[in-house]
Amino acid sequence: MRFVTAMLAALLAFGPARAEEPKPEAIDALVSDALKAFHVPGAAVAIVRGDQVLVLKGYGRRGVGADEPVTADTVFPLASCTKQFTTALLAMLVDDGALGWDDPVKKHVPAFTLSEPNADALLTVRDLLAHRTGLGANDLLWYRAPWSIDHTLKQVPLLPLDYPFRGGYRYSSIPYMAAGRVAEVCGKEKWEKLVRERIVEPLDMKGVTFTTTDIPKDADRAAGHRLGKAGKVERMAVYEMKEPNPSGSMNATARDLAAWLQFHVSDGISPGGRRLVSAKQLLETRTAQNLMRLEGAAKLLFPETVQASYAMGWVVNDYRGLKVVGHGGLIDGFRMQITLVPDRDLGFAVLTNLHDTRMPMALTNTLVDLYCDLKPKDWNAYFAKVEADVAAAKAAALAERDKARDASAKPTLGLAGYAGEYTHPAYGTATVTHSDGKLAAKFSTFEYPLEHYERDTFRVTGGFFENELAVFTVKDGRASGLKLSGIEFARK
Repeated sequence: MRFVTAMLAALLAFGPARAEEPKPEAIDALVSDALKAFHVPGAAVAIVRGDQVLVLKGYGRRGVGADEPVTADTVFPLASCTKQFTTALLAMLVDDGALGWDDPVKKHVPAFTLSEPNADALLTVRDLLAHRTGLGANDLLWYRAPWSIDHTLKQVPLLPLDYPFRGGYRYSSIPYMAAGRVAEVCGKEKWEKLVRERIVEPLDMKGVTFTTTDIPKDADRAAGHRLGKAGKVERMAVYEMKEPNPSGSMNATARDLAAWLQFHVSDGISPGGRRLVSAKQLLETRTAQNLMRLEGAAKLLFPETVQASYAMGWVVNDYRGLKVVGHGGLIDGFRMQITLVPDRDLGFAVLTNLHDTRMPMALTNTLVDLYCDLKPKDWNAYFAKVEADVAAAKAAALAERDKARDASAKPTLGLAGYAGEYTHPAYGTATVTHSDGKLAAKFSTFEYPLEHYERDTFRVTGGFFENELAVFTVKDGRASGLKLSGIEFARK
């Protein structure tokens, strides 16, 4: 009797058995609809259930104006989905006894320091991975920067905390760079070598590289795109990530990610049957650590969710009665989503070659509904409206700003008076030059052509930060400060 009761409980836990999986042509139609809805040139999709690969296919084109199709072996950047590999590696090192999740960071990397002494003293490996260090994004301290990750980490003590230590959630890639250094100290090898030897090779992920320069020149590689000013899809310049970055530099194919999904669905066993990490420690990386407030933009992304939390390299949330574990990635020209539905032994990966598109989330939700027998919802329409509303709000805010502009308010100084070097303790130097009656600024690898807007404010007329405002502070007849890309620089 006890045996029968246990069997019934097990069957109920996994829900009703499926007669058959959705037909391949049904998936093809869903992906095709999503590509059209979001104007995405191409995508690659992997879907697994247990040890079965249900879908592994490319759709559309690698680039606009080209005939090469996206295939299961087309290489895409993983961007922030790299973080999952870093936390899986750390789980393996926990198994080895080389570190503990709650080890002080200073035990392994004494040089990594926060600006607030109490936070610095209490900082643990878990804090780094759960986005609760107190650090804000500070993306321009690493994004397209000409300096190394080690330089970025050395600047962290010069950054004030954006919120109380362990008192909130702010997504930041910098702590994951520090976590990569923890892995290197504990694993006694470079981060990329550890990930390759302990994860990539055992899972036979042949398409993985750790920098863009490592991608073979003849590789089946997707090109990145964006929507141009006229709303037309155009190629986007490649972001060359030349240094392995534990927070976001990996590249992979859908075939690679099918193996990655199977590894997670099996709680740490490779498709070949080899256990690579204990279920306990791998599951710890997918266990909620830090509450994410569902308000504003976050609520728009999770409309069917009551509660969401950041784990370690994963977001954990409820979705229409199911537990879902996932993470997205965004980098110049690309967006992707990797998602697990643990109670259904399901894993999904959606890779796209359009910048900041919501297609990966829309298609993933559609696929989860289909494979979990949930009531269908038009996620394409929902997320397309989210995109349109966000774009409209930005346009309205810009129009309101420009409407309030006093174009007759002349600059306090002659243009040459604004030229010079401006510094920030952590970010370094921004240089303003005056030539041919025009001002231009340069910071990191970014160029800021400037035109007068009003008083001591100038508008950026091109480049990554087009339409942003550069604001000078003038005191006692001299330019004493510059606010550029949200950073407050002081005149040297």
